[in-house]
Amino acid sequence: MLKDKVAVVTGGTRGIGYATVKKFLENGAKVVLFGSRQETVEKAVTSLKAENSAWEVSGVWPNLKDVKAVETEINSIKEKYGKIDILVNNAGVSDSTPLDKYTSEQFANIMQLNVNSIMNGILPTVKIMKEQGYGCILNTSSMVSLCGQRSGIGYPTSKSAVNGLTWSLARELGPFNIRVNAVAPGITNTDMVASLPKEMIEPLKAAIPLRRVGEPEDIANAFLFLASDMASYVTGEILSVDGAMRT
Repeated sequence: MLKDKVAVVTGGTRGIGYATVKKFLENGAKVVLFGSRQETVEKAVTSLKAENSAWEVSGVWPNLKDVKAVETEINSIKEKYGKIDILVNNAGVSDSTPLDKYTSEQFANIMQLNVNSIMNGILPTVKIMKEQGYGCILNTSSMVSLCGQRSGIGYPTSKSAVNGLTWSLARELGPFNIRVNAVAPGITNTDMVASLPKEMIEPLKAAIPLRRVGEPEDIANAFLFLASDMASYVTGEILSVDGAMRT
């Protein structure tokens, strides 16, 4: 579905990001994954190469909050491959801090990581996509962007901003044949969820109409569809992948 496409995936060393990188590779893409640290990036790339040595995958670890560092890496990818077909903005941070323990610095940091850093990748990538006459930008939103959560206000606020960014960029970039969509995962079996005790997990499952927690591959499948030509007339969508748990 992505044969010979060049994709960049931020937050690609574990969880949803790693599953998305693997899914793209399985479908013929060349992938550059971004991670926060050299050791985690190299571990992810080594793991993927061990599964299939023919996969063309590499990794870098720029500070996503540093616009120049991100621009340098994006331009290097363009120089190497001659194009960038897909950008997946998956890197981010969650939070559940109660309001009475919040600080303005903490709130600003979450917005910086979850919103500003996305723009740091989008700005240089859009220049490349406009030059080549097409492109696909995908963002990771969240179920709580649509319904909120009981604490940790910075996280749903930042993901609501991601939705607004997605809708607006889809309208602005559509005339340049650049599609912009987002995936809004529900509770997903990442490292954080897997570490929760069974007595916490079971009530969560009971609240999900499909009666199970999502798997990273469920989210990766949504990204694959939106990145592929099967979604060539889909833009400005926030695709919920949450088993209908939206309260």
